[in-house]
Amino acid sequence: MDRLDSMKTLLAAVDGGSLSAASRTLGAPLATVSRKVADLEAHLRTQLVVRTRRGLDLTEAGRAYVGACRRILDEIEEAERAASGEYGAPRGHLTITAPICFGRMHVEPVLLDFLRAYPEINARLVLADHMVNLVDDHIDVAARIGRLPDSSMVVTRLGAVGWVTCASPDYLAARGAPETPEALEAHDCIMFEGVYSTNQWSFGRGRDARSLAVRPRFAVNSADAAIAAAVRGAGVTRVLSYQVTAAVAAGTLRLILRPFEPEPMPAHLVYAGHSLLPLKLRAFLDFAGPRLKASLARLGQD
Repeated sequence: MDRLDSMKTLLAAVDGGSLSAASRTLGAPLATVSRKVADLEAHLRTQLVVRTRRGLDLTEAGRAYVGACRRILDEIEEAERAASGEYGAPRGHLTITAPICFGRMHVEPVLLDFLRAYPEINARLVLADHMVNLVDDHIDVAARIGRLPDSSMVVTRLGAVGWVTCASPDYLAARGAPETPEALEAHDCIMFEGVYSTNQWSFGRGRDARSLAVRPRFAVNSADAAIAAAVRGAGVTRVLSYQVTAAVAAGTLRLILRPFEPEPMPAHLVYAGHSLLPLKLRAFLDFAGPRLKASLARLGQD
């Protein structure tokens, strides 16, 4: 079995949605396409695809294997280009992950512009408010906010993002605006339970830095939901500054406790170190890095 050829056949089937589509794309008989996929499954001793009336569905093992196949074939193509001195247009499949709100507001617009500039690249954006493992989940690059653990990953700094505390004008009119963080004990608090938050809210900087335990009246694992609850007057919430830019500008939320804001958190692009950085990834970093830095700078976050 030519394993690389079988990998290409599997990807053609997955991208086309069926074995028949792969047969047409590759100009190969349907029986040959089916046999190559079956040979891969036999070699791996696991099922990769499930044939349905709609086409093909990947099993859990199949999703992991397809991600690995894309990376392997892209790296082989990149190595061949470098060896032959060919530096054509970047091509291939790129997977990016980012926090939900930051990804939707900042990464997605840049990524769509990038795809227009590089028509031979396809991309997948994974939005998640939990830490996605780049290696296990076959992610090419991640936008991360917060302190990074020591690792072998390569980082590019984008800027910084700060925490802000806010509530609706109606809530503040009814309950009064807290003048110190300690005054929050007398208020209804809305907790955003995301990857960057805990039940400890930090305030102040340097020697004045301190953390306060917050007993939430309402807790939710989505920043959008926490913000919506605050807009409706349910209480005080604390989220990242870029998440409430529109609501503050519209007057539906008011920032409070501004003198007590903590140190902002750094924002980075993170990717695995390669001895030979794929051309598609290098192109994305060169394209997206300056634009994301400018986006954060416009918000006054750096």
